[in-house]
Amino acid sequence: MFTLRASKTTIKELPVKTEPAVDVEILSSIDTEAMDDSHVYVHCHVSNPEEGMLVRIWRTTFLVDRASGVKSELVHAENISYAPQWTMIPGNVRYSFLLIFSSLSKACSQFDLVEEIPQPGGFLVTDIRRNETDIYHIDVL
Repeated sequence: MFTLRASKTTIKELPVKTEPAVDVEILSSIDTEAMDDSHVYVHCHVSNPEEGMLVRIWRTTFLVDRASGVKSELVHAENISYAPQWTMIPGNVRYSFLLIFSSLSKACSQFDLVEEIPQPGGFLVTDIRRNETDIYHIDVL
C-alpha cells in the first residue's frame, strides 16, 4: 500500500488488482436459474429477386426439438415486424433479420423453425443441427 501526503491530508492508495474478484455475498445472492438462462439466436436471410416483398413474423413462431417436440418460444425479433404489421423488403436484395428464442433443452441435437399461423405461407425450416454456440444463420426464403 502506498501513502501520499499532501499538506495535512493523508491519502491511502490501494494496490491495483490484477484479477477481478466477486464478493461471496453477491455471488450467493444471484438466482441460479438466471445464471443458466441462455438464448438461441437465429439470423434469418431472405433473397428477394422480385420488385418488392412483404414479410412479418408471428409471435407463434417456435424452435421445435425434433426428438421431444418441446418448443422454445420467440422472445424478441430485430429488423422484422410482428404480425399484423409488415416489413417491406426492396427488390434485388438479400435481407436479414434476427429472431431470439428461449433456450433449447440440453439434450436437443436437431430442431425445426416453425411459424404456426392460421393461414398458408408461414416460415418453416426443418432439420437444423444444433451447435455449441446456439447461433444460426438460415435461409428462410
